[in-house]
Amino acid sequence: MRRDDVATAAVDAAVAAKGGAGVLLQKFNGPAQDRELPSFRLLSANDLRGMPPMQWAVRDVLPAEGLAVIYGPSGSGKSFLEIDLVAAMAEARDWFGYRIPRPLRVVVVVLEGAAGFCQRVRAWESDRGATFPAAVRFVFQPFRLHDRDQVLGLAASVVADGDADAVFIDTLNRATPGADENSAVDTSKTIEATAELQVLLGGLVVLVAHTGKDATKGLRGHSSLIAALDSSIEVSRGAQRREWTAAKVKDGRDGAVHGFRLEDVDLGHDDEGEPITSCVVRPDLEPAHAGPRPPTGGHQRIVWDALGPLFREARDYGKAGAPPTKPCIRLQHAIEDVRDRLAVDPKRRNERARAAITGLAARRLLACNEDWLWQL
Repeated sequence: MRRDDVATAAVDAAVAAKGGAGVLLQKFNGPAQDRELPSFRLLSANDLRGMPPMQWAVRDVLPAEGLAVIYGPSGSGKSFLEIDLVAAMAEARDWFGYRIPRPLRVVVVVLEGAAGFCQRVRAWESDRGATFPAAVRFVFQPFRLHDRDQVLGLAASVVADGDADAVFIDTLNRATPGADENSAVDTSKTIEATAELQVLLGGLVVLVAHTGKDATKGLRGHSSLIAALDSSIEVSRGAQRREWTAAKVKDGRDGAVHGFRLEDVDLGHDDEGEPITSCVVRPDLEPAHAGPRPPTGGHQRIVWDALGPLFREARDYGKAGAPPTKPCIRLQHAIEDVRDRLAVDPKRRNERARAAITGLAARRLLACNEDWLWQL
């Protein structure tokens, strides 16, 4: 039986005490013939203290290694935001106040709107009066995530060109033609292929994706995709401004919202004399328009304050049409938890708690569907 060099004498002694590796294999794996036990290194807390700290591509937004997604509805500005982001990564320039610790080599696989994408790069150059960072490379050939040869080919091409710290695939839909995005099986294939590309390159892989027809429900497709991600950036467009949100940051702080606007850039005229324009991203530092205000008193205020900890401790997300990153709690659970806080006849506490929750939903502070609650 082969053992890894990290296996210790203590492991050997334990195996011997159990009657030898063959006995263990027969007990747990059936016949011992032609079987080999893998070795696993068991680490102590002291070992963990010696491990390097979390590394970031964009501090508190995108990890240096892992899987991420930028998603939003068509027309929200996510491709413009993507170009602004990859340029900042290549230049190690702060992005919306977030530090980029070191210059990064980035590859962008452009699978739709190639002409428009080129114009966005030109707009960035015109606005900055500089050449787009050479550390960013672009691929315009078709690419399919579910074709392992293409995944291996892309990885080999990136390595041959000098490697990369991050690869953006724009868009996920074009990279998975024919796949059923609502299928757990097809989504599992997408996750496995993306994870393999990440392991081959050892850095960050970012998918650019769309929301569904109802943008409030978040990333389009099966919920297992958002669960597999280390980070996600949600891009939205409201009546007043565009925003991006750190919707999920596994090892950082999520929920931060940043406004931005698109500023037109004149790129001259085409062969027929028609103007060519594109846009660049500008941070919008104006505060977002205030939404509905929480109640200031009465039963609704008591219930509102009591629900906060329940949502923070919730382990269910994206239920009954809620956005995938929204924590959800059962309506009955909420009623049972808050009712005893209300100074009313015990026989009427359920009724009053339910009425207060209904009132909060009417104020558009809560949403309720199929017995699930989440905050708006």
